[in-house]
Amino acid sequence: MNGAINQLVLSVLARAPQWVRQDLLSADPVVRARAEETLAAMISSALAESENGEAAG
Repeated sequence: MNGAINQLVLSVLARAPQWVRQDLLSADPVVRARAEETLAAMISSALAESENGEAAG
């Protein structure tokens, strides 16, 4: 399962928008926090979709 989760997270990171990538490097803590929250939401959504797919399959 850990391998599958790693692959899922890597796929989310690969399709993260450029603004998220750039904002993660920001010195501004508000900008960085927004990017972190967005990325966390993307990962959470992908995990939920994955769990729903496993339950259906």
